[in-house]
Amino acid sequence: MRREQDFLGEKEIPEDRYFGIHALRARENFPFSLPVPRPLIRAFFAVKWACAKANLEVGLLEEPVASAILKACEEGMAGRWNEEIIVPIFQGGAGTSLNMNVNEVIANRALEILGYDKGRYDIVNPFDTVNLSQSTNDVFPTALRVAALWEMEELEKAIVTLQDALQEKEKEFAGILKVGRTELQDAVPVTLGMEFGAWAEAIGRDRWRLWKVKERLKEVNLGGTAVGTGLNAHPRYIARAIAYLNEITGLPVARAMNTFENTQNLDVFSEVSGLLRTLAVNLRKITNDLRLLAMGPRAGIGEIVLPPLQEGSSIMPGKVNPVLCEYVEGIALDVLGKDVALSFAASSGQLELNHLLPFVAYFLLTMIEELRVACTVLAKNYIPLIRADESRCRELLERSFVLATCVVPYLGHEKTSLLVLECLKTGKDFRTLLLEKGLFTEEELGIILDPTELQKPGIPGMGKLKRSDYAGNAP
Repeated sequence: MRREQDFLGEKEIPEDRYFGIHALRARENFPFSLPVPRPLIRAFFAVKWACAKANLEVGLLEEPVASAILKACEEGMAGRWNEEIIVPIFQGGAGTSLNMNVNEVIANRALEILGYDKGRYDIVNPFDTVNLSQSTNDVFPTALRVAALWEMEELEKAIVTLQDALQEKEKEFAGILKVGRTELQDAVPVTLGMEFGAWAEAIGRDRWRLWKVKERLKEVNLGGTAVGTGLNAHPRYIARAIAYLNEITGLPVARAMNTFENTQNLDVFSEVSGLLRTLAVNLRKITNDLRLLAMGPRAGIGEIVLPPLQEGSSIMPGKVNPVLCEYVEGIALDVLGKDVALSFAASSGQLELNHLLPFVAYFLLTMIEELRVACTVLAKNYIPLIRADESRCRELLERSFVLATCVVPYLGHEKTSLLVLECLKTGKDFRTLLLEKGLFTEEELGIILDPTELQKPGIPGMGKLKRSDYAGNAP
């Protein structure tokens, strides 16, 4: 054990550990053990690397201490010191506990590299050396923005993959005519491909929204120190720290025009959260639609067949449930809840700082990760394996009265309604009744119900029927 001291007293730290007294106090004060998200840890080490590099350039740090700090940061970015970040993400103090945990790990690893014992803070100090020119209040939000940008790049890839998978099904099912439904009641004919295409377009909008909002995430307050004024930060350091941050992260971040404002307000994170919520809304809608269309398999709609992933019951033999749809819906609901919590946290700041930034970080990064996983499993393990039951689609189409709407322009609403009533009384399907009464031929109904006719504006079959007197009744 080694003894470390702060102005509150002393504590013993295991000699082989790299955290220090400040991290240990935080761990004791905040016992709820949700860990800091790994992307945020990586981003913290990246920010510390950039700051050390800038401090070296402007002459505030000297060799070989600077090189030791840089090496410790690079190791931290590679994940080597994840287990040394012992503070939980749920913490008071606006993130100072996490910042100091990282500072202590870097300091003690740098001391080790230089050949000194851990805890020799007279050589490399967590405050005066590692945290030089910095404050938690500019380091933490900058690290969060970096982590969010990294993670959103991965989310965007997953969204693209999901959109592509849905579009492939749109093409595959383009010619399968089926019943369209509004308010869960039979409506008008559509194609199964149109339904998958609508989902693909909704997901495409989500991709575009999240791509656009990244521009605001790229504005960082690094160099603003405590409240954004840059107190105790060398002017040249501020410019160089952000340049080095771009170098180490591969991101085009830039200094906020107003770092004072950027330090105070977390509305950009609420904005991103709202767009993530919208993606969750679309995923929930899509997965619930898939469940409805696959309902059965014998006593429901059953127009599509979902991949059988696992047995669905401990008592009912042969039962297979749409478990992946339910999994994604649960993720969507969790994201919706986190969005509400984040909005409260983002609005809870007072004056120059928001003390709940660690909670914002947890909600935001977890939402991104959950949605990335949801999009990925749908795109790779589920959507491509969905099959259409064409015979079932045809059966339900013939049994329904959706054809009635398609012939209204030729027969008129009142006459068509009487034909529907006759079907209800006799049990005949609508197509059979039309043919029996000689109102249309098989060829004419085939033209009217051509999937290409039903996917464009206008009256289906208009101008293509051989019996022009029907067309003459059209408005």
